[in-house]
Amino acid sequence: MKITEHLGNAKNTLFSFEILPPLKGQSLKELLEGIAPLMDFKPPFVDVTYHREEFIYKKHPNGLLERISTKKRPGTVGICAAIMNRFHIDAVPHLLCGGFTKEETENALIDLNFIGVENVLALRGDAPKTEGKFIKEPEGHGYASELIEQIIRMNQGRYLHEETEIGFQTDFCVGAAGYPEKHFEAPSMKFDLKYLKEKVDKGAEYIVTQMFFDNQKYFEFVDQVRSAGINVPIIPGIKPITTLGQITMLPRTFFLDLPDPLMDELEKCKTNAEVKEVGIEWSIQQCKELVNAKVPSLHFYTMSKADTTYKIAKEIF
Repeated sequence: MKITEHLGNAKNTLFSFEILPPLKGQSLKELLEGIAPLMDFKPPFVDVTYHREEFIYKKHPNGLLERISTKKRPGTVGICAAIMNRFHIDAVPHLLCGGFTKEETENALIDLNFIGVENVLALRGDAPKTEGKFIKEPEGHGYASELIEQIIRMNQGRYLHEETEIGFQTDFCVGAAGYPEKHFEAPSMKFDLKYLKEKVDKGAEYIVTQMFFDNQKYFEFVDQVRSAGINVPIIPGIKPITTLGQITMLPRTFFLDLPDPLMDELEKCKTNAEVKEVGIEWSIQQCKELVNAKVPSLHFYTMSKADTTYKIAKEIF
C-alpha cells in the first residue's frame, strides 16, 4: 500500500520508524529480531536508509595512493524484501542522488518494483566525509527534484533508453525530505521552501522532516509550507538524545537547535544513562503534543536500536 493511502486511511496518528542497514558482515537476522518489538505498535511502514559508496586511500611503498571502493552498509533492497516478508508491512527504501548514476538509479527502481516495493524516499544525500561539498556523479542527479522527476517518468513508462515508446509503468509513491530549521545549504527559509515546492511539483506526495526538538519549529514549518502552496502530508521526524556526545554532535551535524528547557535538564546530567532518561522523557512529551495536534505519523530515527523508541512509543500508542 502507498504511504499516502496509509495516511489517508488512518483515524489516528500512525507509528513508523527508520533503520540503517547493518554494517558489512553483520547479520540481517539480528537486525530483524532487534526491531521486532516495535511491531507491537503496528507500524504500517518502515524506512530503510541507503548509503552511497565511499572510498579509502591506501598508501603504497612507492608513495602512491590507491583509491579503494568500499560499501559500508550494503543491502537496502534485500532488507526491504526481508522486512516485507517477515512483518508483512511496507518497506520504504531511500534513494540518493549522491554516488549514483541515472542508470544505477533506474536499475535500483526496477529491482524494487520486482520485489513489490511501492514507496521510495528521494533524497539528494550528503557529501562524502572526504569531500567538503556535495558533487554529483557525472551521469547522476544533482538535486532531489531531478531524482523525483526520473522516478515519475518511470511511473509513466519512460526509461532512460526508451524515449520514443511507453514501457512498463511503475507505480511508486515518492516521499521527500523537509527541514523545519532550514537545510543548511539554503540561503533562507524562503528559498528552502521554494526548493521543497519544486520537489512536490515534480511528484513528491508526502514529506518527512529532519529531526527537531522544539515542536514550535515543526508547527511554524507546517504553516510556512502551507502558505507556500504545498498541501501534501508532513510527517515529523523524532529522535531522542541518548548520550552526552549527542548534545554537541546533533546540532553540529544536523544544523538544529536544542531548546533551552531541554538544555537546562541535559546540563545536569553526568552520565549517558542520565542523558537517556532526560531524552526519553522529553520525546514522550514532544510526541504527546504532536499527537494532540493530529500529525499524520510519528516517524522515529531509531539507528536500528529499538529499546529507546519502544519506551517512548509505549507511552503514546
